[in-house]
Amino acid sequence: MPPEALEITRKFMNKPVRILVKRDELTLEGIKQFYVNVEKEEWKLETLCDLYETLAITQSVIFVNTRRKVDWLTDKMRSRDHTVSATHGDMDQNTRDIIMREFRSGSSRVLITTDLLVRGIDVQQVSLVINYDLPTQPENYLHRIGRSGRFGRKGVAINFVTLDDSRMLADIQKFYNVVVEELPSNVADLI
Repeated sequence: MPPEALEITRKFMNKPVRILVKRDELTLEGIKQFYVNVEKEEWKLETLCDLYETLAITQSVIFVNTRRKVDWLTDKMRSRDHTVSATHGDMDQNTRDIIMREFRSGSSRVLITTDLLVRGIDVQQVSLVINYDLPTQPENYLHRIGRSGRFGRKGVAINFVTLDDSRMLADIQKFYNVVVEELPSNVADLI
């Protein structure tokens, strides 16, 4: 927690117990992290489609920042004959459960979602996480990309970065003390 938040808690809590976890104990080990400089928001869709045509992916999760964008991207991917599932907070729980069951069973291989479900996705076969949008908070980056590389497996995270996102990418790298390298042309060999 940021120091300001801890300071606020001191004012209204009686005898709080503090449990401190070192930031570097939250591990990004085993997850290769890359970025793609897409420059403009409108170039992300083409970049995503190019990736899916280039790579053989077992299962992947694509994160976006809004429910509206989940729906938009789902429609765009389906119109290009990509089979994708989507879930977000505006869907009722029963619908979300069915979608997650399909994803866990492997009958759906691509899941487009928001941060809402970031901690509830534990699927062994997820080999790739794509941050179509970078998270708005650096803390959420770990939870997102941690969906790959689960259970001791290797994972890959690819971050789409526009000119406006370069500051957030720098913040994420500083926050986790990592270097996120540009996606190499031989990415297919890494997944």
